Amino acid sequence: MKIAIDIRNIGKQRTGSEVVVLELTKNILELDKINEYLLLTDSNDEKVLENINKDLNLSDKKNARVVSLKAKNKFVWAAWTMPIFFRKNKIDVFHTEYILPFFIPKAVKVVTHIHDVSFKAYRDMILRKDLFFLDLLIPRSIKRSDKVIAVSQFTKDEILKYYKVAESKIEVIFNSTNIVEREFNQEVKQMIKEKYKLPEKFILYLGTLQPRKNIPLLINAYGKIRGKIPGVKLVLAGNRRAHNFDKKIDEALAVNKLSKEVCFPGFIDTIDKSIVYKMAEVFVFPSFYEGFGIPILESMSQGVPVLASDISPHREVGVEEDMYFDPQSIDNLSDMLYNICVDKKKRENLIGLGLIKNHLFSWKESAQKMLNLFNSFNK
Repeated sequence: MKIAIDIRNIGKQRTGSEVVVLELTKNILELDKINEYLLLTDSNDEKVLENINKDLNLSDKKNARVVSLKAKNKFVWAAWTMPIFFRKNKIDVFHTEYILPFFIPKAVKVVTHIHDVSFKAYRDMILRKDLFFLDLLIPRSIKRSDKVIAVSQFTKDEILKYYKVAESKIEVIFNSTNIVEREFNQEVKQMIKEKYKLPEKFILYLGTLQPRKNIPLLINAYGKIRGKIPGVKLVLAGNRRAHNFDKKIDEALAVNKLSKEVCFPGFIDTIDKSIVYKMAEVFVFPSFYEGFGIPILESMSQGVPVLASDISPHREVGVEEDMYFDPQSIDNLSDMLYNICVDKKKRENLIGLGLIKNHLFSWKESAQKMLNLFNSFNK
């Protein structure tokens, strides 16, 4: 078969969704030497294309190549660029995320990845212009898709809750981690510390800074106990200039007078993440809503204790009752933050359980399920 995969998110610093596209595609190509793969990107920048080829290990892949389809924006891609591509290429299977192109031949089997439906559950946290297009186009995408991939049982249940779709159409394929293991020594630690201007000891959050991530709660909880944990700063790793930045973050910083206590290192390069996690005292993931929770697995894999908001997808990923906090309660999180920073026994327990749970998730296994799905269309 000839399989086209939308890889536009690779190289875009989109955190979770970029990790999923990169790791699934890379592992599928390692498993499959028979089908032909066209990997579709909207970039024609030579450096970006070089990095994509490197990240996907394409140098020895005879059945895969990157196809650059430049488009001014997402609308042009969907309405013009992709219809032309389908007219010129006989494609058997097309895999993308969320929103489909406006024209796809009936003969093409479509697999659509949906990471979460936060735009349905927390509409007040999404920009109005985004809601307009999501409400207009997501139902169409689900209806046209032959299979919809949900990244957790929770996401599958949410899709069934908000959309008219047969349960048999949805496949649950879990995410995993893409941590690049590096030697952790004083020299590397100092290099990373200087690169991102990190403090010596810190509490870490890593991800996007959108409203549903509930970062103000973490800032307020930290502000409440910072005097009890001297020398421990707060690091919020994410792009402050990214789409839909939560303005309440700046408000929480001002109220708590934490401008000098909170570090914003920006986007953390994939190759550096393992070191940044290892340097943290604790990783905190306070989201109101998630589809899965890749950073929880990433931090657990690096021997870091984790505190996570008590929501269903985190329960699918996490390990221990004591790691969950009420995403509405500053007091609950502040108490748990203080305890995990000072209680060595509690830290060691969470670290040990996290290392065990992390081994239950594998990109190779998830890629095999995706490949089996692709091949099922050839029967």
